[in-house]
Amino acid sequence: MTPSDRGFSERGLRRLSRVSPTAAFVGALVLLLAGLFLPGIIGALLLGMLAAGLGALTFTTWPVQSPPTRVVRVVLLTLLLVAAVSKAL
Repeated sequence: MTPSDRGFSERGLRRLSRVSPTAAFVGALVLLLAGLFLPGIIGALLLGMLAAGLGALTFTTWPVQSPPTRVVRVVLLTLLLVAAVSKAL
């Protein structure tokens, strides 16, 4: 990882830490529901965006998570990706 990459992820994490947990939950819930209820590729793209965000968060916080938390995150990410792919088909 180059210093510029590390700086970007540190800035991104600092910015993410300032987001209200309630706002993050509501935003993710709205994105999930919109992805599930909107038809076809539009819904699949929204679910894919949510999966990408969850994947990035999981990758970033992996070293500090306990094994049970890791399992839950991987299962949820897998279910979200399956939903996105099935929505696209």
